[in-house]
Amino acid sequence: MMRYRLLLFVILFLSSCTPPGYIRTQKLVFYEDKREEIVSTAKKYIGSRYKNGGNTPDGFDCSGFTYYVYRENELNIPRKASAQYYSGRKIRLQSAKPGDLVFFTINSNRISHVGIYMGDSGFIHSPSKGKGVSFSSIKNKYWKRRYTGTVTYFAEKPD
Repeated sequence: MMRYRLLLFVILFLSSCTPPGYIRTQKLVFYEDKREEIVSTAKKYIGSRYKNGGNTPDGFDCSGFTYYVYRENELNIPRKASAQYYSGRKIRLQSAKPGDLVFFTINSNRISHVGIYMGDSGFIHSPSKGKGVSFSSIKNKYWKRRYTGTVTYFAEKPD
């Protein structure tokens, strides 16, 4: 009998574990009226320096930048790029609106870069050391090859 209880415990424990590479989180939804604020806030930090692990105006890495901009607008999203990707709602790039997040695979086969979509294929991001916060285009050959997906956290306000 004890052996069956132990087996049941192990099965229940293992079935509740999160598989590697998967982030279990609740979906976050913010309202459309925050989009302009996100874009406006992001533009304020053009030229801010890149800092690995940074999430303040003293220096941003890519996901630190998106995290900070959303947080400045009282919207809480996860800190890491992969978590931002997996916790948002996936949409097609053609459906993206300013304020949505665009993701790229630069290092191996994992989400490793994020930016804030600005419209017309443009996005703002903190790309790498020496570059700082700047605009780029998804149509650029480098970014086009590495584009992975688009995520939104927005929904229309209910009446």
